[in-house]
Amino acid sequence: MSRHPELKWAQRTDKVFLTVQLPDAKDAKVNLDPEGVFSFSGKAGSGNNLYEIKLELFDKVNVEESKINIGVRNIFCILEKAEKVWWKRLLRGDGKPPHYVKVDWDKWVDEDEDNGMDNLDLGGMDFSKLGGMGGDMGDDFEDSDGEEVVSKPTDATEAEGDAKMEEETAEEKATASN
Repeated sequence: MSRHPELKWAQRTDKVFLTVQLPDAKDAKVNLDPEGVFSFSGKAGSGNNLYEIKLELFDKVNVEESKINIGVRNIFCILEKAEKVWWKRLLRGDGKPPHYVKVDWDKWVDEDEDNGMDNLDLGGMDFSKLGGMGGDMGDDFEDSDGEEVVSKPTDATEAEGDAKMEEETAEEKATASN
């Protein structure tokens, strides 16, 4: 019998953000159907337990423009909506959503505050397109750990940054004393 990982969601007029909370997922597979069916399966934990989710989304999605990032701590998906309209809810039907589906308040923006500008910090995640691949997405992402390599600044760069910071601090003190 499979288990259900926690899934967080948020939306904008043109997209839906889904985050599957499953640290150290192995054999992660994501499938997205244009009719709005999202499914995920993967194994995690010391017992290599199977986790699965299958959701019928509120409306259709554009598979070719949707993106996915399978990281160490979670699986993050940006699903492009087929129609750029605000959804009333994530899932089809009027019933209560499953207990493992929750709002992602860190990414949430109210409909009247959605100006079309995406100010969401994605932390340099490397997304690969879902488009044109059809069903099973697992094989294309097995080497991806979702981590970005950031190089340490050189000593010259650090010295320039420190000097600029000292100048700004001196200017602020001068302005404050006036």
